[in-house]
Amino acid sequence: MSQGPRIALFQPDIPGNTGTILRLGACLGLGIDIIGPAGFDLSDRALKRAGMDYLESAALTRHDDWSAFETGRSDDRRRLVLFSTRATLAYTRFEYRPSDILLFGRETSGVPDFVHAAADAAVTIPMPGGGRSLNLAISVAMAAGEVMRQLDGPAARTGETE
Repeated sequence: MSQGPRIALFQPDIPGNTGTILRLGACLGLGIDIIGPAGFDLSDRALKRAGMDYLESAALTRHDDWSAFETGRSDDRRRLVLFSTRATLAYTRFEYRPSDILLFGRETSGVPDFVHAAADAAVTIPMPGGGRSLNLAISVAMAAGEVMRQLDGPAARTGETE
């Protein structure tokens, strides 16, 4: 896995969301992990349409299943921050680290209990308007923005100074 914060998608269902997230990762310099099995073929036309020509430059790592992902994560000693509607801590009140992996669940069902148990922390995006959930790509974009704000953008991830 590459250095800097990463976005992990647990068994994503919707190719358009995944393509949009891959494009976001490519543009912001964030690595993306897809934990299988996905609910679609990763060569899906909708994935390519949403990701446009950014898919080639996305730092994508595919994991066959949760076990394969966990092996890589434990080898790299990365903290797992789960975004969940079941959490109570607002994502903006959490202190992120450059090595964090931000984990997002499946669009239709979130993540199973064993994934919740494996997370080092769980945060939520508050929805004072009373909604049940946000679109996955929007949630990932909000999280990425907050992580980059806290870590002071790309310079913090690469060690560059102005």
